Amino acid sequence: MSAAESSVPTIDLTASSIEIARQLCDIESVSGGERTITDAIAAALAPLTHLEIIRDGDAIVARTTYGHPRRVVIAGHTDTVPLNDNLPTRFETEDGIDYLWGRGTVDMKAGVAVQLKLASELAETAVDLTWIWYDNEEVATDLNGLGRLAANCPELLAGDFAILGEPTNSRVEGGCNGTMRVELRTVGVRAHSARAWVGVNAIHAASPILDILAAYEPRSIEVDGLIYREGLNAVAISGGVAGNVIPDECVVTVNYRFAPDKGSADAESYLRSVFPDLALVVTDRADGARPGLDAPLARQFLAAVGGEAKPKYGWTDVARFAALGIPAVNYGPGDPLLAHTDNERVAVDQITECERGLRAWLSV
Repeated sequence: MSAAESSVPTIDLTASSIEIARQLCDIESVSGGERTITDAIAAALAPLTHLEIIRDGDAIVARTTYGHPRRVVIAGHTDTVPLNDNLPTRFETEDGIDYLWGRGTVDMKAGVAVQLKLASELAETAVDLTWIWYDNEEVATDLNGLGRLAANCPELLAGDFAILGEPTNSRVEGGCNGTMRVELRTVGVRAHSARAWVGVNAIHAASPILDILAAYEPRSIEVDGLIYREGLNAVAISGGVAGNVIPDECVVTVNYRFAPDKGSADAESYLRSVFPDLALVVTDRADGARPGLDAPLARQFLAAVGGEAKPKYGWTDVARFAALGIPAVNYGPGDPLLAHTDNERVAVDQITECERGLRAWLSV
């Protein structure tokens, strides 16, 4: 064994999914630094002869190739947001609930742990399986490992149904909202603040924008039986030259979260109707995904895991599957409200519940 091989952390896929989650989380993998965890996953999968393993940078695709008429894709990302004294992991009990505490426990290494456990053990299933563990989900979309695979090797994502292990409290959340960010710019005329009357204050001119946003009432829109709540909010404002200068420019950045009944072109048209007299520049856009729960495999999955499907309000990579014509849902352990927080922690019974649900469905 080479020195490089011996330095790769060990992931024991014979351990419980809870213990695998702890092992994964204790491998630091902030976005852009996933090489070590990817090497560890690849090493753990190597002995599994029922899987074809394909690596693309720091993304891994593991597939069964039995020739079944249907294929299910199950994916999760291995990167996390930056640490803040929340590694190594620890187990703790709060209000009678046992938690695994630490960065990545919720978003989303507990979900990846369940996937790895099942990938190693489910050698015979009624459908072919594609497991994907990818990099750079938490950063700019052009770096996203699943997006890279979709662009360069779309055949590796092909399937009849997809599941993304984003945290959902181990309940099914269908589709996702779309998102758009725009910059709204106001202009004025610079002047000395001691003689403000000879200038035009661009920051003051932005007040109608804020009035519109403050008065906005979020819309709830039903899409394929699920109710998606939209949102329109200022997320940044910039302007000003110096403490004694009337500013001649102000930029308000607005984020629109829109229901998946519309695409980004519709979202842009709507925003231009809300702010008809302002210079509007789109800086980021991503279509959402319809729930996909009317697909036969989706109905079988929901019946197997139990519960009632809910909408996913945030944007997730299920939209990448939807863009390829693959119905997809979110399903993973962890409270999404704890994702990225300093006290990120996952209830261990949610890890076992997620494993139970997926195993029950895939073992049919």
